[in-house]
Amino acid sequence: MYDFSTVKANLEARGFAVSCFATAEEAMDYLDSKLDGRTIGIGGSMTIRDMGLDQRLEQHNQVIWHWKDGTLRDAAGTQVYLTSVNGLAETGEIINIDGTGNRVASTIFGHEEVYFIVGRNKLAADYGKALWRARNIASPKNAQRLGRKTPCAVKGDKCYDCKSPERICRALTVLWEAPTGIGRSEVVLIDQELGF
Repeated sequence: MYDFSTVKANLEARGFAVSCFATAEEAMDYLDSKLDGRTIGIGGSMTIRDMGLDQRLEQHNQVIWHWKDGTLRDAAGTQVYLTSVNGLAETGEIINIDGTGNRVASTIFGHEEVYFIVGRNKLAADYGKALWRARNIASPKNAQRLGRKTPCAVKGDKCYDCKSPERICRALTVLWEAPTGIGRSEVVLIDQELGF
């Protein structure tokens, strides 16, 4: 198993709760046991989709995912919010890039609990490398997935800091500490490659 000890210690020092799992299935078992009878919003996350976590939680929670269930505002008004990250520095910074802003807003304020579900492929050594990963790996793949006509989607190689009207990189958040506008922020680390 990947040694998550450094990033775990650094995240905990920044006020985040952290749990570590060898597989996505183990992480799903953990979250399934913790979340019962709650309203759960999900941000646009390939990690969560690939795991099938939404389907598992729908069995005993009200799950609102804007990809499937309607408006962005509905997911923003839930008790619990689930998302992933575009980059996680081993030094503890959490980086996300968003087009509309709904996902990054929900990681900062308004929910009783927020869970960041993170595969080992999202980790980078430090803040600069995590930011580079978010811009040059995650964002081009997401632009391609969404069928956007941006330089990064066409070439699939890096961020061009474009001015395209179809640009998906419009908001950047860096969580240096667990936000105070949320009851609990937990990072769920999984020793598998998940999402972009």
